Amino acid sequence: MNPNWDDLRVFLALAREGTLTTAARSLGVSHPTVSRRVAVLERQIGARLFERLPDRFVPTSAGEELLADTEAMEKAAHSIHRRSAGLSDTVSGTVRLSAGEAMAAFIARHLAELRDRLKQIEFEVAASHTLANLSRREADLLIREQVPELGDIVARKLGRVAYAIYAARDFPVGRPARVDPMATLADHPWLGFDDDHGYMPGQQWLLERLGGRRLAVRGNNWLVLHEATRAGAGLAVLPCFLGDPDPALKRMGSVIAEVFADQWLLVHRDLRALPRVRAVIDAVIDLFNRERPLLEGKETRYSPSDRPKPEIAP
Repeated sequence: MNPNWDDLRVFLALAREGTLTTAARSLGVSHPTVSRRVAVLERQIGARLFERLPDRFVPTSAGEELLADTEAMEKAAHSIHRRSAGLSDTVSGTVRLSAGEAMAAFIARHLAELRDRLKQIEFEVAASHTLANLSRREADLLIREQVPELGDIVARKLGRVAYAIYAARDFPVGRPARVDPMATLADHPWLGFDDDHGYMPGQQWLLERLGGRRLAVRGNNWLVLHEATRAGAGLAVLPCFLGDPDPALKRMGSVIAEVFADQWLLVHRDLRALPRVRAVIDAVIDLFNRERPLLEGKETRYSPSDRPKPEIAP
């Protein structure tokens, strides 16, 4: 009896994950199901596929050979799926878009107008720093700050995001120095990223200027820092598209010239001509062009209902 694809998928997951528990989680099945299907596959092939070590499963030589063939099958299956999807000529269906937390929030802020423009398309928006696998259709479109060196990825630059220093509107801090804001702000409590996220825009710039002072609050994404700043926990470097429209915040000086992040729209070359994906690409490009002043910190925007109201003396 020839192995079926379901058993091979389980084998592939176990070879990649190394443990029954993580393989089962990645497949959405039970721990015993993974063990049983691998045992069935080994009987069908007539060879042991894994060394059962105390802490993990490691492919044997027979397992390594099968792994190479199974990965080739998986790649071919994904290619067929992408190409068949690209044959559709209708602007309808689901488009999956992945972006970092702050940029996903920016996209979500404009979903109503995107849906109004593309009424037949269903949007899935995922907030994640990890690079979703476009070849496996984990996402159709990615918005990222860097372009990965992958031959099947087509990249389009959307624009640039500027950053500035922000504080809560009632935070007790004076006007920053025009030339060097940190000269008058460094002694206040500051918010920033934890050690695992030191690569985030503005983090190294901030730490260098704090001169060894410790951060009062550390977080792992922009939305945490944004909310903590609004709550008055301290000062923070934030993307201007988060800080400027927020009536609860005040910007402390101009944009930071040394801190910026280019935004790239990534798509697999087999999907870029798919009508629904092409339609979303065009809509996202139009959105970034229209919102360029806000993204680059050149426009402060409140809705009439959000604009801070003047205090009235009793």
